[in-house]
Order: sequence, then C-alpha cells, then structure tokens
Amino acid sequence: MEITGEALKQVAQLLGAAIAIGLGTLGPGIGIGLLAMGAMQSIGRNPEAAPLVQTNMILAIALNEAVAIYALVVALVLVFVGVG
Repeated sequence: MEITGEALKQVAQLLGAAIAIGLGTLGPGIGIGLLAMGAMQSIGRNPEAAPLVQTNMILAIALNEAVAIYALVVALVLVFVGVG
C-alpha cells in the first residue's frame, strides 16, 4: 500500500486543524477557569461588590473566548480551504 502526496497533504491539513483547535482552546479554557475562581473568591470576600465583579468577569470571559473563536476559524480554514 503506497501513500500518495495528496493523501499526506490531506493528513497534514487535518492534523494541523486538530492541533490548532486543541491548543487554541486550551489557553482560554484555563483562563476562564482562573477568572471564575478569582471572581468567586472576590464575591465571597466582598459580597457588596458582586455586580461590579460579575460585569467585569463577563467582559473578560467574552474577550478570552474570542481567542478560542480565532482558533476555530483557523482550524476551519485548514480543513476546508487548505494551504495550497
């Protein structure tokens, strides 16, 4: 069984997409967990500041999630468009 150059190219594209989405979501996942942990500790220590903390936490989570969306776009480009 011989593997052609086209098959290797397709394998490389799919492997690149898997690595892009895997590593691209690892950072935001950890970041969102740390954000939520800090917010919950802050609210636990100062319940009166809960609305301000929640607003800032939601904004930071949205910005953090944008990184994962960029990784998804890169992975989809690799899968459907390819590199050449």
